[in-house]
Amino acid sequence: MKITDVRVRKVAKEGKMKAVVSITLDDEFVVHDIKVIEGEKGLFIAMPSRKASDGEYRDIAHPINSGTRETLQKIILESYERALQEEPAATE
Repeated sequence: MKITDVRVRKVAKEGKMKAVVSITLDDEFVVHDIKVIEGEKGLFIAMPSRKASDGEYRDIAHPINSGTRETLQKIILESYERALQEEPAATE
């Protein structure tokens, strides 16, 4: 499996959520609504989820093993950092 595209939409408002990301796998399958979150130990990703009837949030799509999660997180966070670098400089 190869991530063939990453689309980063930065979140303008203040808060812990910094961006919402969509990834394309093998040019054939898209996963939307992966969130880039600022936590106590730095940035991490949260997979798309929905609220269950018991009030808990459950991932809709997620990696099955930690190695895949780490690879996915690395690629997404690198793309997010590049998106930050591409921001136009503020002018007065």
